[in-house]
Amino acid sequence: MKRIILFLALLLAGWQLPAQNANSPLVTYIGRTFRDGTAVQADWSGAMAIVRFQGRFLEMEYANSAVTWVNVWVDREPDEKADAIVKLEAEGRLELARFKKAGEHTVYVQKRTEGDQGCLVFKAFHTDGTLLQARPWKDRVIEFVGDSYTCGFGTEAPGASSPFIPDEENCNLSYSGILGRFFDADVVRIAHSGRGIVRNYNDGDAEQTMTVRYRRTFDTKPSPEYEPEYKPDIVVIYLGTNDFSRGKQPSLGSWTKAYKTLLEQIRTLHGKDVPILCVASNIDILLGDYVREAALGCGLEGIYWMAISKGAHNLDTDLGAAGHPNYPGMRKVAACMAPYIATLTGWDLPAIPLR
Repeated sequence: MKRIILFLALLLAGWQLPAQNANSPLVTYIGRTFRDGTAVQADWSGAMAIVRFQGRFLEMEYANSAVTWVNVWVDREPDEKADAIVKLEAEGRLELARFKKAGEHTVYVQKRTEGDQGCLVFKAFHTDGTLLQARPWKDRVIEFVGDSYTCGFGTEAPGASSPFIPDEENCNLSYSGILGRFFDADVVRIAHSGRGIVRNYNDGDAEQTMTVRYRRTFDTKPSPEYEPEYKPDIVVIYLGTNDFSRGKQPSLGSWTKAYKTLLEQIRTLHGKDVPILCVASNIDILLGDYVREAALGCGLEGIYWMAISKGAHNLDTDLGAAGHPNYPGMRKVAACMAPYIATLTGWDLPAIPLR
């Protein structure tokens, strides 16, 4: 009897193995994150943890400031369709993978919603085995600076008249995620819905434009300036839609001055050798002129520009929530940008679908 009780006690102890803290160097984080003791915080859209382990199961211990949705892939690089989509509330433990037999596995956890839906805290990872070194950053990295288009606002909504709901926001299906897969690059998103260069959507929160937010470690709360753990091969700026929202527009002089400030911040952070592609959306024909003037008149080298024309996607089946491009629309937007990115980086233009 004593032997049986001892055996059961050992079994129970096996299920309570010490957790590996989330700040372990064995775990790779893609995107801007903040390492706080044993935990890692992330609120920018698309931040991702890569965890490799030897064992039968993996659980993630987390906390969250609001409600965050995540994409999960197991034993494969992230593609357009996640293995699981999970809603994370206040705090808890999420089972990421479970197998009948122990083996070597890799799990990807991507924050698919933006900062307004919560700051996600990776607290610890639990397994019956051991953590292994996850893959490092890929050889190719693209940084995207943008607004709701970059966050994937409403990409999974059924139509243009649909209201925004967080579970239909998926950065992985935005043009940024599509281009990352197309070029086999890791993606960093510095993006927040409704933000502009000098003016946010409908003049909201005027002190918090993307020009102000760009250098932050966190999106939604005061934070120290970010010290990069990566150097992008190219930076793509896709801003201006909100500056022209609600039938208004800033003066050309104020806008180009602020745009230059953003360009200089990017140069300071990443160096002079990183090309920057400035993109105008098709919200207003004048926005293309503004972006061109900002790019050509800034006095900096390595700055390029392009505009998405009105005919790039339709205004019916290519739109999701609140008139934003849905996944089919985003594929078309990505197709417009792909040749520019290939040319500016020297990468080949892959002969594969944009997905």
